[in-house]
Amino acid sequence: MQKSIINPWQWQNQLGYAQAVEVPHSTHTLYCAGQAAMTADGQPVSTDMAGQISVSFDNLETVLHQAGYSLSNVIRLNYYTTSIDAFFAAYGEVMGRLGAAGCVPSSTLTEVKALAFPNLMVEIEATAVR
Repeated sequence: MQKSIINPWQWQNQLGYAQAVEVPHSTHTLYCAGQAAMTADGQPVSTDMAGQISVSFDNLETVLHQAGYSLSNVIRLNYYTTSIDAFFAAYGEVMGRLGAAGCVPSSTLTEVKALAFPNLMVEIEATAVR
């Protein structure tokens, strides 16, 4: 898959995302529902923000692999969190996952009042191409 990172500025590089990602002539696009810290039987995982980010990425990668994709195919991530402060305190988990996969997606971070279950703190939505 060929893709071009569009960054008119440099400040976003330290946060591991791109202002835009262009994918010329992709043949497939996968739109993933938000993935949260949920067990395989649909129960929320009680842990801290870093733990929830980790489990959310694990679940995202499970969905991607089931469809024949990997994290390196992701071009867009939307993060929904109940606390931007806690999310940024655990942002090393995000950077580690994206960096290991060579993933530099366009991204949006939004603080929300609540997610589907009361103890969930983060949900990650993705778009992937190949």
